Amino acid sequence: MLYGIGLGPGDPELLTLKAVRILKESIKVFVPGEMAAELIRPYVTEEPEILDFPMIYDEEKLKEIWKANAENVAEYARKGDVAFCLIGDPNFFSTFTHMKKVLADVAPDVEVDTVPGISSITSCAARMGVAVETSFEVHDGVSDINYFIHLKARKPQEIIARFEKEGYKEFIFAERLFSDREVICKGKENIPEEGNYFSIVYGKK
Repeated sequence: MLYGIGLGPGDPELLTLKAVRILKESIKVFVPGEMAAELIRPYVTEEPEILDFPMIYDEEKLKEIWKANAENVAEYARKGDVAFCLIGDPNFFSTFTHMKKVLADVAPDVEVDTVPGISSITSCAARMGVAVETSFEVHDGVSDINYFIHLKARKPQEIIARFEKEGYKEFIFAERLFSDREVICKGKENIPEEGNYFSIVYGKK
């Protein structure tokens, strides 16, 4: 099993309890850089392996590097639990997102799971001393928006119908995440008419 572990914004005390437990139990830990390695050293028994992801423009060379890194990770993940740790969250603008795609090609037999980290979105509100109490937008400077996350999705099918008109085609409904009452429904046809305060709809074009 390969775990993608979010380390949060940079404070070693802001790692989740689950992240720390998996780090301690993993037979091997990988990181994409020294910053991540420094954060996890208090919680691992062996030195983490830093994988090289160079900032180059040669696509063929990049493919070779990603493939080699994925094969390296897969070799250990077939033997036991392995962690790939990174600053922030593994599913938001993350090296791990691309690692999963490459791994699915070179090692489809390896199971993958993610452990969320405290994101920069919530971290910045805490450090700035600001409160977000109404709808808000997170933007990376690109005008073409391809995803949405709608919180408090009390009428999920109505939300879906509205976003379908904007070109969104893939939808996931979630409720009470990470609790013993968690619900996750993929595909418009499987999503209920009614949600509640703890419901979320995710959409992708």
